[in-house]
This record gives sequence, structure tokens and C-alpha cells, in this order.
Amino acid sequence: MKRIVAMMTALALLLGCAAALGEGEFDVPLTQLTEQYGFKLGTCFSFNQIRDVRYMNLVKAHFSSLTATNEMKAYSLLDERASRAAADGMPVMNYGMADQMVQWAQDNGIGIRGHVLVWDAYMCDWYFHEDYDTKKPYADQETIKARTAYYIDQVIRHFEEKFPGVVYCWDVVNEAVADNADEYAPGDPRHLRTLRGGSVNLFREYMGDDYVSWAFLYARNTVEALGADIDLYYNDYNAYFPEKAQAILTLAAEVNSFAKDENGEPRKLMDGIGMQGYIGGYGHQEGCLEESHPGMIRDAILGYQAAGLKAQITEMAVRNFEKDQAEKHAAFYAELFRVFKGLYDGETGNPLNVVAIWSLTDLPHAPKGQYVYNLNSPWGGLVDENLAYKDAFRQVYSVMAE
Repeated sequence: MKRIVAMMTALALLLGCAAALGEGEFDVPLTQLTEQYGFKLGTCFSFNQIRDVRYMNLVKAHFSSLTATNEMKAYSLLDERASRAAADGMPVMNYGMADQMVQWAQDNGIGIRGHVLVWDAYMCDWYFHEDYDTKKPYADQETIKARTAYYIDQVIRHFEEKFPGVVYCWDVVNEAVADNADEYAPGDPRHLRTLRGGSVNLFREYMGDDYVSWAFLYARNTVEALGADIDLYYNDYNAYFPEKAQAILTLAAEVNSFAKDENGEPRKLMDGIGMQGYIGGYGHQEGCLEESHPGMIRDAILGYQAAGLKAQITEMAVRNFEKDQAEKHAAFYAELFRVFKGLYDGETGNPLNVVAIWSLTDLPHAPKGQYVYNLNSPWGGLVDENLAYKDAFRQVYSVMAE
């Protein structure tokens, strides 16, 4: 029943947005087509974009899942001054921007991927110090564990209690598996990150080598206490490359054997793997639109499924740095969705349950060589910079409608 209501709501939104979007050739939302094959279609938004009516109309027209780009991350939620003043010594959060974004999603019948509870990158250094004061030493391990347990509990609890059922999953830990041998301990099959670009992973350093497992245990305890229908994911980039996928599987096995239930059986703390889905060269065309990548993604998803893990593609950017490669880009996009569709089994469903697109629009004016240009690429969108549908969108739509 929920699915029928959601589909009817999405169709009504599509029709309501038709004039604003120049709609006419697509009679049902793209997410309604993908959901027939077991996966939601998602995208991302920032706090400023909820005021961009045209962009949000596009979201309402074709997507059933949203991810906040930054506003639900710890460095956005944590309030340094209030944390220092807290009588109980626990961290304090400011949910102002995030609440407005989740409220918009709730008002429009769209689910939220919670992103992310624990991530070493850009994390506030003050969080790890005694009394949250960088002039004092780093706090001991038990203090950091207590703060992190409290933070995870309060954040999950806040959104579930204020917006019941809207946040349907959380990325509990992000990018804990390193790519480069000098960023993890020799011989560690998990490739657990010790360094990121020369900076120490403060969670591992001050919470412990098993911080990923502890984070998932804290999150699972809260979800179970709430009785909430929230899945818990580990999220990372390059998660479809075989060596990294194997390291992620090793880490997942550790997490899912970390705690025992009342019968002495392992508690499943991690439900699935979020595969970020940045596909192609970072900042350059070399490595983009490679014919082997859709098959590699399929094989990785099946590998996670074999280990009892669901899969989501959480931050997909089909990179293309050359405008004259638009035809090839559209065909590649279509092949990806052909693979996603082909994973569906009528009896067991689809091991892939979400495809969230972060490079939705072209970015032709992004400064060459800067982060956004490198990460998402200027010509990698499903729609152009004016939100007009590209051939990539049409080909994906055609594949899903077949």
C-alpha cells in the first residue's frame, strides 16, 4: 500500500511540475520505472537548493530519495560553543539547516538517506580534546567512545522522532578503507585508514582500531531501541574495484561478528554497502566511459550480495570532461541502467536498492582543476545546466521503460 501511495504521489507531483520543467515526453516519473526493478532513484541537495524552485521541481518530478550533501554530517551539526557549556560533557548539535531540508522531503513524500554519522575527513578537531578545548590534550579513549555513542544515538533519534520514517537509512561510517599502502597498517586486510592525505584519522587514533565496529554497534542499538525501519550502511568510493571491494568485505565481516545477541549469535550490525559511484578519471577524461566499468559494478554488487549485504550506489557521477563525448556518455549511462535493471530477480528482488545521482546537472562553468570540476565533471549530467533533459536522460528512461 505504501508503495502504491508513493507512486501515485510521485505521479501527481510530476504532472504538477510539468509546465515548469517543459515536461511532455515523460508520462511517469523515472523513479517509478526504476522501482519496478527494485531500486529507488535518488539525487542530492544542499540547504541553498531548497530555495531553487526549478531544481526542486525536477527532484519532485523524478526522484524518491534525497541525500543532503553536507548538512547532516557531524562537522555541520556539532556546536562547539554549546558542547563546551554542556553540563553532562556530551556533544551538542544544531539541527537548524538539516531540519528544514528533511522537512521539505517529508512535505513532498521523498525519503532521505542519512549521510553521514562518522567520517574522519573534515571532522572537527575540537571534538577529540578534553572539554572540547584544542588548548587541552586529546581526551582518552573511553571519553571519545562515550561522546561518539551519544552523538550517534542523538542524531538518529532526533530525525526519527521528529520526522518518523523519512530517514530510511544511514551511512554510519564513511571512507574508512584506504586505497594507498602508505595510508593503512602493513598487513591489515581491512586496509583501515590511518592517514588521509597525510592527516591522521582521529577516530582510529583516539577511539581505537575497532572504531568502525563500535560506530555500527551504537547505531544498531539506537535503531533497535526506536523500533525504526532504518538500514545501516558502510559507504566508500572505488567500492567496485576488486582489491578495495575485498578490503571492504573483510571490514564488513569484522563488523558483523563484533557483537553477540542474548543467544550468543553474531548480531548483524551492518546491512549493506554504499558504493559512491564516481566513475571515470578525477579531473581528466582518461579513464572515463570505460566499457569495463558497468560489469565491474555489477560484479561488486553480486559480491556484496553473496556476503549477505545489500548495495546502494550513493553518489553517482558518470564523469565526462569533453562536451563532444555526449553521445558516448549517453550510451554509457544507458548501459549502467541496463546493468542495474538486469540485477532484478522477480522472486528475490534486487540486491541494489538505491541509485543516487550526485552529478545530476552539467557544470560547464565550474573552474577547471577545482574540486567540483574534478569530482563531478562539467559534462556528466543527466540534464544540462538549464535543467533541460539530455539524451543521457532519454536513453536511461528508454531502458527503464522497455
